[in-house]
Amino acid sequence: MTDTAWFTEARFGLFVHWGLYAIPARRGNNTGTSEWVQRHEHSHTDAYARYLRYFDPDRYDPAAWAEEAWDAGMRYAVLTTKHHDGFCLWDSALTDFKATNTPAGRDLVREFTDAFRSRGFRIGFYHSLIDWHHPEFPVDGKHPMDENEEFKAAESGRDITKYADYLHGQVRELLTGYGRIDVMWFDYSYPDQPGVWGGKGAADWRSEELLATVRELQPSILVNDRLDVPGDFITPEQVQLAGQLKRDGRPVVWEACQTMNGDWGYNRDNLAFKPAGQLVRMLIDTVANGGNLLLNTGPTARGTLEKASVERLRAVGEWMELHERSIRGAGPSTYRPPADARYTRRGDRLYLHLFSWPMRHIHLPGLAGAVEHAQMLQDGSEVLFQDTTTVDGHPDDPALSDEGSLTLHLPENRPETAVPVVELFLRA
Repeated sequence: MTDTAWFTEARFGLFVHWGLYAIPARRGNNTGTSEWVQRHEHSHTDAYARYLRYFDPDRYDPAAWAEEAWDAGMRYAVLTTKHHDGFCLWDSALTDFKATNTPAGRDLVREFTDAFRSRGFRIGFYHSLIDWHHPEFPVDGKHPMDENEEFKAAESGRDITKYADYLHGQVRELLTGYGRIDVMWFDYSYPDQPGVWGGKGAADWRSEELLATVRELQPSILVNDRLDVPGDFITPEQVQLAGQLKRDGRPVVWEACQTMNGDWGYNRDNLAFKPAGQLVRMLIDTVANGGNLLLNTGPTARGTLEKASVERLRAVGEWMELHERSIRGAGPSTYRPPADARYTRRGDRLYLHLFSWPMRHIHLPGLAGAVEHAQMLQDGSEVLFQDTTTVDGHPDDPALSDEGSLTLHLPENRPETAVPVVELFLRA
């Protein structure tokens, strides 16, 4: 079984969606998300390919990206090597639809991997199983030309087996040309998706064979769950889970991929960025349920991170600087947290994340007699507590918690941080 220890230790990663779709920088017909603009506008391959002439990321500085991500507390990064439009950020020998044939004129994947690896990151590659540019990828209900009857008739002889050869060949290029790769993030299979005709899955991608190739080339790599065959981790998208993710009653390794503003790629007009405090709470909630958070940014066509994204990364990083040990290497707890709070646990430390600030006291069910010391994590200042539900001589007050609770006496003033955390030292 593949070792996932580094992955669950890291807990927080950067997702980067970048490609030609950064030029239109719109959703298209006000539908879906921006990296699907070719599909939403039903653009012919030739019409969309004109963006090759204008893709010139003259301000691309992956070392600067890596610094921002590292300071935010992220420890692995996943880059879109190719999205559904088929455009490749590396110098693939199997296609002309690539970054080296744009004004950029160079392998952008190599610069990314070199910069992020040098900073200390684990490296992941996103790779689309779908490819709207390839001449042998059959038109289906997800294709940009799915409503063009003339096009469909003319292209009815497309052969998915030839496309699968191309897919396997490109994966081989990626996994042999850039040193150790830690994550292969495929996207995605849709064999039985409601309302989508011509869906594709494991048989089309030859997923078992592809997975075997991936593991042969990179024995330590982690592979996600979107090949329509089991992988090493599960990838819920744009949702917050209500509890631990389990299969057959057992917890599994999982990673929530989330956007900052609803778009994966750059969308010039989408200013609906989540507040930094919400992003911090998303991270805490994910780890409290045993998962990782892969938080996305969509760089501009000139290769810069959006100002709003950078501001949020820095704000999350400010919180992580003082509260990292409640996230890194932490996971869920069997203790039940009080309302509007989350627990994470690492060894003999239990971390109480307070999404709202209680008035004076908070009662922790089941923890009476279990804690030897408590402190505010941001400054190490002691938090007094008592192993009883009695507060100020009122043992029968119905507002107090159940018998067996531990009562914390919180500071008068809420700490000036996105989410205050109490660190509880558990008795052996």
